[in-house]
Amino acid sequence: MANERFDLRAVEEAIVGTEFAGHLMHFSVVASTNDLAHNATKGGARHGVWIADEQTAGRGRGSHAWHSASGDGLYLSALVSPPIPMQNALGLSMRVALAVQSAIALAAGFRVREQIDIRWPNDLLLNGRKCCGILIETSAQPAPATGPAILRHAVIGIGVNVNHTVFSPEIDSIATSLRRELPDSSQPIAREPLAAAILVALDQEIRRLTASDADSSHDLAQFSSWISGKRVRVEARDDDPGGYTGITDGLDKDGFLRVNGDDGQLHTVLSGGLREA
Repeated sequence: MANERFDLRAVEEAIVGTEFAGHLMHFSVVASTNDLAHNATKGGARHGVWIADEQTAGRGRGSHAWHSASGDGLYLSALVSPPIPMQNALGLSMRVALAVQSAIALAAGFRVREQIDIRWPNDLLLNGRKCCGILIETSAQPAPATGPAILRHAVIGIGVNVNHTVFSPEIDSIATSLRRELPDSSQPIAREPLAAAILVALDQEIRRLTASDADSSHDLAQFSSWISGKRVRVEARDDDPGGYTGITDGLDKDGFLRVNGDDGQLHTVLSGGLREA
């Protein structure tokens, strides 16, 4: 367990010039950093970052919980308010994943896609096992009479397994940490450079998303092996007993994954989990 005190000042110094500068808060233990961010929006906040050493009620997509150990992980929520149409929210999900992927590669030296891979749209796998989950919760402004609804704010929750050396038996085969995958895992990884790298990369991706000439045509195949040609099982939502298998076939114009199903249908994945079949 990495019990060293988190150096918030070091992160602040590294993110000068981003929208997050001057808006960082650190806590030893919280129920959920996403909840702290949501509470701040009730007072009118539009920006902010909440970092915790441990979460007691962290959550992922659907009803999934997130394994949290004090000081071993980086648990971070960022509040952002880019003026984008709500239909572009999935684009935000992919950009967050790209930002975290690049930050992990920079901070720990892992190779993009070959080692640190994006499982569409919000999981990061390290050497085939999950090391990071992303949960984005959005709120929309009232839709105008003409034109699309606009994003009011997004709370971006990011949980990275940094220094975990052991996991509970039920997830040990599918989860890993940055430290476990290093050639020499004897020394813990500092969390502050990783947090700073995530926030700098996230700031850059959001700026690209809101630029008037924003280019959304990322060749995502260079970042994710799951976008095209991957045999997958699409697991149903918690309230739906269905599911299907097939081969991924890129993204549609709105950023949703397409899957050529074994049933002969071309599916658009609007919800549900993705697993290798």
